[in-house]
Amino acid sequence: MGDTGTELIRAWLAASPFVLQLGISVDKLDDGLAVLTLPFRPDHTTIADVVHGGALASLIDTAATAAAWAGADASGGLRGTTVALSVNFVGAARSQDVTATARVVRRGSTLVFVDVEALGADGSVVARGLATYKLG
Repeated sequence: MGDTGTELIRAWLAASPFVLQLGISVDKLDDGLAVLTLPFRPDHTTIADVVHGGALASLIDTAATAAAWAGADASGGLRGTTVALSVNFVGAARSQDVTATARVVRRGSTLVFVDVEALGADGSVVARGLATYKLG
């Protein structure tokens, strides 16, 4: 039996230079679900202690990618791309880790639609995202 999408995305997350540079960790991967955390670091800030929106968008995109792959048929290998990404910034994350929970809303033959919510460590909503991901 070949690798599953979950196995492939777990290996990709552990080896991706950008994911490693951001320090994103995997809290949970399940069928159509990914929970990832971006640790607070001073080099992730835009000014003072506010986490940069680009770092948050990268977390949301990475979580959506992981959810799209988790539970997917990986018989064609790990090939795909984000087709569209919309991020709404709801509140500032100040001096705290941010955790993104990404859930597949609909899985088509090649397109996967993923809803993402990013929460600060204090439980406050920091951002919401909607991603369209193309597998294969």
